[in-house]
Amino acid sequence: MSERVVIHQKSNFDTDIRSLDPHMPGSTDLHKVKHIADLTPYGMLLSSLGSCTAVVVHTYAQYHGLKLDEVEVTAEYQRTFKQDCEDCTEIDEYKEQITMEINFLGGLTAQEREKLFKVSKQCPIHKMLKSGIDVKSRMADAYNQS
Repeated sequence: MSERVVIHQKSNFDTDIRSLDPHMPGSTDLHKVKHIADLTPYGMLLSSLGSCTAVVVHTYAQYHGLKLDEVEVTAEYQRTFKQDCEDCTEIDEYKEQITMEINFLGGLTAQEREKLFKVSKQCPIHKMLKSGIDVKSRMADAYNQS
């Protein structure tokens, strides 16, 4: 199982998100995301990670006067099962991985590009995913039940 999104973010924070169409299984063409329903839950996570990464990088570049015009982030989620299976939805043994490729567009030196790459890892979503996060849910108290 895999999912992929591509985020283009300009220096004015104008953001374009493209993903595989969740309504067309097997399609390899990316389409522009216009509504949240255009994304799967995995696509939402990847879009959040990629957009957060781009914002962090652009903010740093602007603060330090770097000539960064656009950030392009390609993020891919991959789930690999440890054994062959007919219906892999019932198997709990698998490895999950997110890979990101970040492209910095603009008049940047190699040293500035390297610094921006290091800064990209400061995205809060990147940090949460990397370290893991405990999610605790509870049902809200019912009010005005009729």
